[in-house]
Parts: sequence; C-alpha cells; structure tokens
Amino acid sequence: MKKFVIYLLILNSLVFISCKDMLDLKPQSSLGFNSFWINEDGVKAAQVALHANFRDFDQKLWALGELRSDIWGGVSLESPSISNMQVIGQDISVDKVPDYSVNWSGFYTFIYLVNDIIKNAPNITFQKKSERDYILGQAYGVRAFIYYTMLKTWGDVPLVLEPIEKIDFENLYIARTPAVQIMNQIKNDIQSSLDKFADDNSFLKNNRDYWSKAATLTLKADVFIWSGTQMEGGNADYTIAKQALQAVIDMGNFQLLSNFSDVFSYSNKNNKEIIFAFSFAIDQATNWYYGNFTARKSDIAILYLRNGQPTTSLIVNGGNLLGPSNELLTKWIDFDDTRNDATFYRLYSNPNATGYKTSMLRKFWGTISAGVMVGADDIPVYRYADVILLMAEAKNLLGEDPSAEINQIRKRAYGSKFPGHEYTNGTKEKNIESILDERLFEFIGEGKRWFDLRRSGNNWVFKFNKFLNPAIDTYLLLLPITREMMGRNVLLTQTPGYTN
Repeated sequence: MKKFVIYLLILNSLVFISCKDMLDLKPQSSLGFNSFWINEDGVKAAQVALHANFRDFDQKLWALGELRSDIWGGVSLESPSISNMQVIGQDISVDKVPDYSVNWSGFYTFIYLVNDIIKNAPNITFQKKSERDYILGQAYGVRAFIYYTMLKTWGDVPLVLEPIEKIDFENLYIARTPAVQIMNQIKNDIQSSLDKFADDNSFLKNNRDYWSKAATLTLKADVFIWSGTQMEGGNADYTIAKQALQAVIDMGNFQLLSNFSDVFSYSNKNNKEIIFAFSFAIDQATNWYYGNFTARKSDIAILYLRNGQPTTSLIVNGGNLLGPSNELLTKWIDFDDTRNDATFYRLYSNPNATGYKTSMLRKFWGTISAGVMVGADDIPVYRYADVILLMAEAKNLLGEDPSAEINQIRKRAYGSKFPGHEYTNGTKEKNIESILDERLFEFIGEGKRWFDLRRSGNNWVFKFNKFLNPAIDTYLLLLPITREMMGRNVLLTQTPGYTN
C-alpha cells in the first residue's frame, strides 16, 4: 500500500507539470518513474494506478461519445452550460473547441503511464510470469482503447509509444500521424493484448472493473467494424469482428440480466452483464452523473412522475443541467419497453402526465449514504448487450440475418410484453436503422450514440442530427485543436476543414 501511495503521488505531481509543457504530452519516466520499477509489487501498484487514472476519464469519454449526438439538448430545470449547448448544436470551430477535448482531452498524460508499464514491466521478474503477462495484456488493451477513441475524435493524432527517458524539448515536437497508421497500431496493440492474455479468460480479483481479455475482444470487434465501414476494410474486417464477438460469447462468463435496471444497481455491481466498468464507491470516488442529470429537491417539489406520483418520495441533491432532446422524447414513446422508465424519470406539472417539464437520468441514480444520495454507481464501458448488438451489426454488414440478436435485446426490454415486438429481418439499410435504435434505447448515458452513428456510416449521423448539413459539414465529424496547442508544437497541423 505504501508503494501504491508513492506511485499515486508521483502521478499527481506529473499531472500538474504536464498541463504546462509545450506539447500537452507528459514526460513521465524522466520525472522518476524508472526508479520505481524495482519488483513485481511496483508493477502491481502501477496496474492499480492505471485503472484509477483510466477511471478519471469517465466524463470526457461520455462527452466525446454522446454529447454531440441527438440524445441531449432538451429542456432542463437549470440552464445548461453555453459550451455544452454549442457542442450539441455543432457550433464548433477553432475558436469554439469543446472544453472536454482541449489538449487531446489529456489522453497523453495517461498514455505515458501506459507506455511506462509496457516498457518496464517485461524487465521485472515475477514469481508467476502469467501475472506479469496479464498486466501487459491490460496495458496494451487500454492503450488501444485510448488511441481508438482519439482516432474517432480527431482522425490523425500524434503516435507516442515510448516513455520519455529524459527532458529533451526538441524531441517533444511530434506531428500528427495519419489515421491509417494509428489504426494499424491499434490493431497491433489489440493483438499484443490478446497474446499476453493467452488462454486466461479470468477477471483480476474477480472484479470486472479491471480490463480483461473479454474487454480486448469486445474492443477488437468495435475497432474492426469501424475500420470496415470507415476505412474500407469491408467484409474481411467484419468477419474478424464477428469472430472476436463469438469468442466472448463462447467464454460463458456473461449474460443479459433479466431486469434492465439491475445492470446499473449500486447493490448489484460486478454483475454478469458487465465486461468492463469504471468503479465508484462511497468514500472512495463518485461519478459525475448525479450532479448533472438529476435535480434539486426544491426544484421538483411540486412536480409529478409519469405514473402520477408526486416527487416527494425521491431523495435528490443534484443538478438538472441537461435534458433529453425533443426528438428522443418523441421517438421513444413506447412505455412497454422497460428501458424507458428505467432510464428516465419524466417530470410533469400535473399528475395526469401533462405539462412536461424535464427528465432526470435514472440509470446512474446512486445510493443513499447518511440520508444523502451519492453518485457511486459503476459506469459500464462495455457490457454484454454491446456484444450482442455488435454481433448484429457484423452479421448485417456480412449480409446475414441479425434478427436473433435484435430480438435477444428486445425480449429483455419488453419482458412479458415481447409478443408483438418481434423484429423480422429486412433490408441491410432497415436492419442498420433498427440496430441503431436498439443501441440508442439500450445505451443512453453510456457515451456511445455519436460513435455508434459514425461507425455505422456518416450518412446516419446526418440522418439523425438536425444541426448538420451533409453538403457542407462533413469536416465537423472530427474535432479541431486549439491555436494554443499548435503554438506549443510547431509540427502540429489543424484538423482538415477548420480555418485557423
């Protein structure tokens, strides 16, 4: 524990320093990390620190993957931030770079930690080599996830695979690497991760808040579908994605829970639907959802729930800064779908469900501690529903029937009311739209919708986003970088389409 505390102190000091350097890239090794790599206890401390620091990106990953989609922007009880509304409205330029994406969202600070592990862990002798390989499997998998997120967000990004051994400011200037090369590196890291995990399908300490082989396989499917649709990989990539998903299914470690709400319940953490989640707990770390998507008690005191009950039974102490879009509320009026009420508390001025005021996100509602609601729910990054619906995507792209997978999700959603809601295979286009609808209703709040639309094809982004014009706004699918970033690094160029 002492070594772990020392490690985190080093990390915290480096985070502060990194905000000031000229490249927004953090030279971790040069500031003391190499002296930390002494024995397997140090590597295991780094393993824990890796996951603790990964968890700190929960809000940024949500924003990158969901804020620009068609989910949010409706009425709320409090005024949303101007910057969030600009992002939702696609009012993005070099002068209006989203706050959460500045300085590459801080990802390079984290990448240097991962690079340190990848470089130094192989030099440490473990009593069980398999434990060291498992840690390396995690590191390669997480690095692939981060670079995949960056590729989807900016396209070309600097590729950094080594820790910085010494301060050398000339070598800190790094240009953006073409997206094709970034994708190749992502695939290489995925393969390295799987090689290190080998036949080990377990979860570290039986906890699904540690990266695992199943997480890497799910990421692999996600990546290969993207490269198939966005980077001309076609059927070869879709086939690889399908094989990766089948490998997760064949593990037998996962299942859809019968009750949708149970997936997110504080009392049901680490359940069998979770593949990988960010872990939160009372008195340790709390997530950011509760303070943004719920409400203050005084603001809802005279309002009613959809079932006519007053809100007085709810314990709330958060904020209501973002409401679901009118388009989503209009689209999702089927309350036989249990996900609807499990995802939102819809609030009305009258007990007969009229006079709509706003909705509170119920999915990550939290738990009561000392009479106060605390946002300590775990936040899934990948869960088994992802695997099922990604399999539907892969099969449809290969010209196969995805209805079995779609219906597997719908059966859970509708329960005893499933008859009449069965999905029948249609055209490839119809299937894609139905899969996207299921993913929309399934994953609200989990940071997936924007990237789901992008992965399915840019035409779907323009179909569902009223703020984007396909004739002139294609460049907006990627984010710009700030002038300040370019001023610090003379090798950086602006994202194509944006005018400095």
